[in-house]
Amino acid sequence: MEDFKSVRNIAYLGPETSFSAMAVDEFCHLYDMQCFTTPLTNIRQVIEYIEKNPDNLGVLPIENTLDGTIRESLDCIIGSSNPNIRILSEITMPVEYCLLSKTTELYSITNIIAPPRIISKCQNFIHDELPLHHTIVEAASMSEAAYDLRNYNLTYASIGNRKIAQVDMLNILVDNVHDDKNNKTKYILIGDMETAPSGKDRTTVAFRTNHTPGALLKILSIFLEHKINMTYISSQPSKANPNEYIFIVSLDGHVQGTNILKAIDEIKPKTSFFRYLGSYKYGQEVKFTD
Repeated sequence: MEDFKSVRNIAYLGPETSFSAMAVDEFCHLYDMQCFTTPLTNIRQVIEYIEKNPDNLGVLPIENTLDGTIRESLDCIIGSSNPNIRILSEITMPVEYCLLSKTTELYSITNIIAPPRIISKCQNFIHDELPLHHTIVEAASMSEAAYDLRNYNLTYASIGNRKIAQVDMLNILVDNVHDDKNNKTKYILIGDMETAPSGKDRTTVAFRTNHTPGALLKILSIFLEHKINMTYISSQPSKANPNEYIFIVSLDGHVQGTNILKAIDEIKPKTSFFRYLGSYKYGQEVKFTD
């Protein structure tokens, strides 16, 4: 287990009832961290916070099973003014929505308060479980929907996550009211720190190749020569030059005690840009229980 107990603050994508806030709770539980948390309004602010406070950590969403890679998170880490900000750990958390209310009686619910995008994710439950002539009141966000409940009677419920129920002291009437039961988001813990090998590690690097034929193939062949398994590769246009691409590659193993460091030393001279994004424990699945 990594020793993050000296960390005093964790920045994340707010508000305090967001799924990212839930991911912060999971990382704190996983690494026995007791610290303050700071919700921020966007991903760039999380990176900037760690740049200014290198003794603290951040939590960002990095990938969703429905929407794919969250490019902004990767772009902000790669473009950080502090090249030592790295991925320290990774968890995968289910995206679960619940029916929340002030009452404990499900049979009394005939109306819903929720944002349109959440309503669209819970169509089966709304169609099958609510009365035919129910009312839907639109809200700007899940947290605002929960807040608005105080202005309505006990026939109204909102749709939100478990964190909202905890913070706003609401009852969870029904779990898993969303249509896609396999929707999950991967979150990363980031900071200006190093990690030790755990035995179940992944290393991620980002690089831009030189403008020569076969440049990418030559780099990838180095991983093969060192018998390193590549688990992920993607490309995205470089912000510096849209005609050039940044490649993000994930590898099995930790940079310490494997051939990965040797491969990196060989790859760097063959690139026009290279950034080591960290070696970290992967495959940690969060499962919610009542």
